[in-house]
Amino acid sequence: MRRGWFAAAAMERVVEEAMETGRSRVRKRAGTIAALPLFFIGFSCGWLYAHTAHTRLFIHTTFLHTQGTENAMAEAAAGLQDVRHIVAVASGKGGVGKSTTAVNLALALVAEGRSVGLLDADIYGPSIAMLLGLPDGTQPKVLNGNTFVPVAAHNLKTMSMAYLASASTPMVWRGPMAGGALIQMLTQTNWGELDVLVVDMPPGTGDIQLTLAQKARVSGAVIVTTPQDIALLDARKGIEMFNKVRIPVLGVVENMSLHVCTQCGHAEPIFDTGGGAKVAAEYGTVLLGSLPLDRRIREGDAGRPIVAADPDGELAGRYREIARGVLTALAGLDASVPEIVIE
Repeated sequence: MRRGWFAAAAMERVVEEAMETGRSRVRKRAGTIAALPLFFIGFSCGWLYAHTAHTRLFIHTTFLHTQGTENAMAEAAAGLQDVRHIVAVASGKGGVGKSTTAVNLALALVAEGRSVGLLDADIYGPSIAMLLGLPDGTQPKVLNGNTFVPVAAHNLKTMSMAYLASASTPMVWRGPMAGGALIQMLTQTNWGELDVLVVDMPPGTGDIQLTLAQKARVSGAVIVTTPQDIALLDARKGIEMFNKVRIPVLGVVENMSLHVCTQCGHAEPIFDTGGGAKVAAEYGTVLLGSLPLDRRIREGDAGRPIVAADPDGELAGRYREIARGVLTALAGLDASVPEIVIE
């Protein structure tokens, strides 16, 4: 076990050096494979792979060095040629209900008659499988040894790191490897024709966000927040990040705007009020919708997303209103290749 971890650490140093120098230090060795049984990482003919007892994830080293951006973008475009729009669902901090929003937004888009995919881009803490009620151990089929078949759930096409590792296995990866995993899931999944691919982003403004912005044609982003000042502060940072990478912010979703009592139905704000609308106005975007702190939404944690569990209910109606707002915003946009602006 110690030897494996040392080998993984040594590999990560090689990757970091490659990132710093702008060229890949990984080279093909004829007839040799350096493989480390997980949690470890090995090199094999220009590819990295990490595997658990269940499966292996291959990451091409093109995605691990700075000179591969144009090629990676071309590969991404080819793999997503039948996807009309990519929408990132993001938040500046964790715990604001972003993944719940992403799942229900995707289901609401299906209810609006769109073909929809859902990509779980939270490499370190994937939750889409649980929110959709898929059992641990669910795995995608593989075509021709290099293309994933998305897992179907509630008329969605889905892909997640949760399908490639057990629920208890941590992804002990640094940024370049996590970015490579994201791009592989994005471009080597057979999405087919989609109107919208919803991408559930990890919280914050780090490597995964920049990787997606650089290497995929993202149409726009939806920012999820709660009314507290600390959450709004981080929501502003998220909006600023998308502005810097030239990805339009389609709107803001405010979660936990009110608390609804399960006994009497009385609703009252337990945080501040109007924060989502205020942030949206500051940045010239719209408040797509507000959602209460409601037990029925929380039950999505048990695999019963509210839009699927109660499609004709009030809460599902709120998500469908948000979905219609997203579709309206997308109708006025032409997807373009964003570029990083460093000031």
